Amino acid sequence: MSSDAVTVRTRKFLSNRLLCRRQMVVDVLHPGKPSIKKTEIREKLARMYKTQPDVVFCFGFRTVFGGGKSTGFALIYDTLDFAKKFEPKHRLARHGLVETKKMPRKQRKERCQEKIK
Repeated sequence: MSSDAVTVRTRKFLSNRLLCRRQMVVDVLHPGKPSIKKTEIREKLARMYKTQPDVVFCFGFRTVFGGGKSTGFALIYDTLDFAKKFEPKHRLARHGLVETKKMPRKQRKERCQEKIK
């Protein structure tokens, strides 16, 4: 898919020095195309703000009824260490920065029953 017809705009930009990040609302205009992958949005935002795609976290995208426009949220951390420190574990797992291991069902069930007792 050619991404030349896709436009990425940011609004409500806020520099959050306490959490060492920049946060913004992202509008993606993609007329006549399906929703754009988050990896493409990450790469475009990284190019716009001159950082690596590793420190860009996009989430919460919703496509407007009828298509053509998606709106979501993006966080750009100063370094990868700050991202690992402040981002929730599930978002780090989506990026492949944290390895999640799923316990067998029987062990999870036993652990849950121990908490009840």
